Amino acid sequence: ILAVSSSLNVGKAGPLIQTGSCIASLLGQGGSKRYHLTCKWLRYFKNDRDRRDFVTCGSAAGAAAAFRAPVGGVLFALEAVSSWWRSALLWRSFFTTAVVAVVLRALIDVCRSGKCGLFGKGGLIMFDVTSEKIVYHLADLPPVIILGVVGGVLGSLYNFLLHKVLRVYSLINKKGTAYKLLLAGSLSIFTSCCLFGLPWLSSCRPCPVGAEEICPSIGRSGNFKKYQCAMGEYNDLASLFFNTNDDAIRNLFSSGTDHEFQHFSIILFFVTSYVLGIISYGVVAPAGLFVPVILAGATYGRYVGMLTGSRSSLDHGLFAVLGSASLLSGSMRMTVSLCVIILELTNNLLLLPLVMLVLLISKTVADSFTANIYDLLVKLKGLPYLEDHAEPYMRQLTVSDVVTGPLQYFNGVEKVSNIVHVLKTTGHHAFPVIDDPPFSDAPVLYGLVLRSHLLALLKNKVFCETCNLGATDPTAHLSADDFAKRGSGRGDSIEDIELTAGEMALFVDLHPFTNTSPYTVVETMSLAKALILFRQVGLRHLLVVPKSSSRAPVVGILTRHDFMPEHILGLHPCLVKSGWTPRFSRTTLFKILRGPLLIFSFNR
Repeated sequence: ILAVSSSLNVGKAGPLIQTGSCIASLLGQGGSKRYHLTCKWLRYFKNDRDRRDFVTCGSAAGAAAAFRAPVGGVLFALEAVSSWWRSALLWRSFFTTAVVAVVLRALIDVCRSGKCGLFGKGGLIMFDVTSEKIVYHLADLPPVIILGVVGGVLGSLYNFLLHKVLRVYSLINKKGTAYKLLLAGSLSIFTSCCLFGLPWLSSCRPCPVGAEEICPSIGRSGNFKKYQCAMGEYNDLASLFFNTNDDAIRNLFSSGTDHEFQHFSIILFFVTSYVLGIISYGVVAPAGLFVPVILAGATYGRYVGMLTGSRSSLDHGLFAVLGSASLLSGSMRMTVSLCVIILELTNNLLLLPLVMLVLLISKTVADSFTANIYDLLVKLKGLPYLEDHAEPYMRQLTVSDVVTGPLQYFNGVEKVSNIVHVLKTTGHHAFPVIDDPPFSDAPVLYGLVLRSHLLALLKNKVFCETCNLGATDPTAHLSADDFAKRGSGRGDSIEDIELTAGEMALFVDLHPFTNTSPYTVVETMSLAKALILFRQVGLRHLLVVPKSSSRAPVVGILTRHDFMPEHILGLHPCLVKSGWTPRFSRTTLFKILRGPLLIFSFNR
């Protein structure tokens, strides 16, 4: 709230999406014991699947609240947030955003009295540009196509520059809190200098005759800001700077205002909003990307409309809507969700064909240069995010080609000291359990045991004195809550468990606590197929078993890290030398034309 209201060029969508996700994560982990916000019925959701579903619904709720677009929020969660989707999640997220819309509408009605400030203004449509007289012809398509192409280039450039700026900011922020505050303060001063100084470069213009609102505008918002002009005149650049971002977008989207802005003012405002949107993201303040990109795109689109002039039948405000769509798609590479969000924001269904065309063109052009902004941010943070496709070089490798390191495993009945040693020397989340004679005729894979379960056994001291099956009754010491999914706070650690020398010599029967049906693949399986299985099923571990029964029952374990391109290309640098590179570094144009070119050369 403070960052957006301070006139920084940041959006509210990102913080609201994160807030919704945090609330959902808090519910998914059973509340907070520290702040006494727990309920008994929340314990039923303390598992990975429900927590993942909660976070997805929370992000959809945040997007719906930010844009007042319930359907767009669902599609945003589907297209940009969730990496694992199922049919039940669709109606759950839709129900969540429906509740958001109802509550938001009720609060808006309550605030009709004017006691809630700007919140009570307007309805669920934030930028109403509906028109019953929108007519476009075939001659209007060339400028729209050009707008989409240039928007794709500007969107990819936005991502490139933002990535460079964030790398510099990360170096500054690592130096301490004082440097973080100094960076944020410097940015705030620079933004204020732009807001108050740049309107002096624009000349005053006489108020238009027959304007729907008072000129010059009096109050917090409006299209005609007086600034330093005489009565009966307004400063068009100040009308954009001295407004909230939402009101500035509304001014740019407004119809019947083709002659209210000068070319110089639009160019200067576009450059300023474009640059401020890049340098304002990444400081120590919650910031979103949607609103700054919409603002810069609307300015760019209106300028294209001004250049087109009378050669197009489209209003300049409609060009601003298409410009926002092109820059959003060029930066974020979303199509369906952006299309629905824009339609819900503007209440203009007649623009649907042009919005779809601009989104597709802009995304295709931008894919030729850089990755989308979310992938760049995830990579910059070092998070092991798996793409939804397999790279071409993965089809040339098998899973055994990426299995590394000595395999750590436990016997079905293991000594306490061995368990403690392995947990202290490794950070693995799960371990194979192998039965050796006399518990089986030959070494055989029994299953997979989790690190958290081993810590629970050590903490509750479920030990036995002899190395025999069924030597202890686990139900006498443990309950289902002991194995529930822990929250995002500090969990149990092996260093916190104190054991005596006598207890270290005892044994633990792991059979009752082992997952006896883990997902396994043969070592000769294609790495590309294993990646699809790993991602589609939503796995965390994938056991690799040998093709021959004469070898050890487990070859290794595949985790998310083993499928990362950096890890694979580091193990096989020959793939880099031979030209195999990750998919996003190729141009989309080459991928589109590759098939026809191969057919053409084959025919020749």
